[in-house]
Amino acid sequence: MAEQVTRKPYLRELPRTLWFLRHPRYVRYMAREFSCFFIGAYTLMLVLGLKRLAEGPEAYAGFLEALASPGAIVFHLFALAFSAYHSITWFRLTPKAMPVQLGENFLPDGVIAGAHYAGWALVSLVVLWLAGAF
Repeated sequence: MAEQVTRKPYLRELPRTLWFLRHPRYVRYMAREFSCFFIGAYTLMLVLGLKRLAEGPEAYAGFLEALASPGAIVFHLFALAFSAYHSITWFRLTPKAMPVQLGENFLPDGVIAGAHYAGWALVSLVVLWLAGAF
């Protein structure tokens, strides 16, 4: 009987870290995923603000004073940038995640994404109006 030769199977080497730097699409994907940390931290900060508000005027005044620090302002700028990036990438992805079919045809991607941008602008204007910005 012939002796069988076993070959070593090919195992593709995968880098454990920084694999996403290989392609710009992966970098954009990881930036979108990373944005959730800033959005989550901002949400926790808002909850802390509500807690301080419930504790009384002195506690809330201290919270507002902390928000005026340079570190808090930088954090707000990062949170704003990452939340805008997160929203924009989601709106660009929405036509693929939620195609709208009208009869035999699908609604064009630009219409679906445009509707989301219009809704975002409308909600932003309402919030600014309620806040007394105009």
